[in-house]
Amino acid sequence: MLADLGSYPAWWPQVRSIRQVAEDAAELVCRSVLPYDLVFRASHERKDKAAGELRARLTGDLDGYAGWTIEPRGHGTRLVFTQGVEVTKPLLRRLGLIARPALLVNHELMMRQGRRGLRTLLAPPS
Repeated sequence: MLADLGSYPAWWPQVRSIRQVAEDAAELVCRSVLPYDLVFRASHERKDKAAGELRARLTGDLDGYAGWTIEPRGHGTRLVFTQGVEVTKPLLRRLGLIARPALLVNHELMMRQGRRGLRTLLAPPS
């Protein structure tokens, strides 16, 4: 599910659109609460099911990486999201120092909604 970039808008509301650009790459448009879009390309760098690792290289308004690690935990699993990016969108770079608190809250809300959407999608039927 996590490797299927095309499915992200179905469970992560802030992923507004995805356009497949190659077999293992897509262009994403993301927007949280604040009125700006982030447009970037995600290209799979690592897909290792046995190790439970998935990592993508990000280029565009974000430059860096994002990854998921799935680990056994008790009778279930633990999903860890890691990200190391630099914002390259000129407007956000200019506003970064003064708007940092608002940008951090915006990001936190997006991540929270993604977690909620994924949990709902993967929840066993009641």
